[in-house]
Amino acid sequence: MVSSSAQLIFVCFFILFSAVATTATDHIVGANKGWNPGINYTHWANNHTFYVGDFISFRYQKTQYSVFEVNQTGYENCTTDGAVGNWTSGKDFILLNKAKRYYFIGGNGQCFNGMKVTVLVHHLPPPPTSATVAANVKASDSAAPLVFREGMVGLRAALVLAVASIWFGSGWI
Repeated sequence: MVSSSAQLIFVCFFILFSAVATTATDHIVGANKGWNPGINYTHWANNHTFYVGDFISFRYQKTQYSVFEVNQTGYENCTTDGAVGNWTSGKDFILLNKAKRYYFIGGNGQCFNGMKVTVLVHHLPPPPTSATVAANVKASDSAAPLVFREGMVGLRAALVLAVASIWFGSGWI
């Protein structure tokens, strides 16, 4: 039988892993409309907040469209001269690894049909201090789950805790 302190350490590592795993967000360009002509991607981008470590993904018919990462001039003029990236898979996942403005356009002249989007990527906000967390816990009377950005960790943590409890037979639940 494993000691209760070893069980607690095991559970803490799983909860920590669960919290870290939810920090990145995959932003699907155009949501359910995908990467296609005639869509207002400026409106789509303005409704999202992008952080370093997030992904932007493009979904499209690979035989018809493509994605280029360009500079501001390429974006404004719909040219791929000096492009820094080119994707053609139809399901492209692009890591936003720097805090800066990114510019993406569609190839084969599709930029002129509206297939262009620019996103501003921010640094991650600093993690809350233990004093901030304690103040928030005292201020809240509800048993709401802990939320990190756009992911719900409370449910995941409960699931991990339940699995650990069953695995080690500790009867915590």
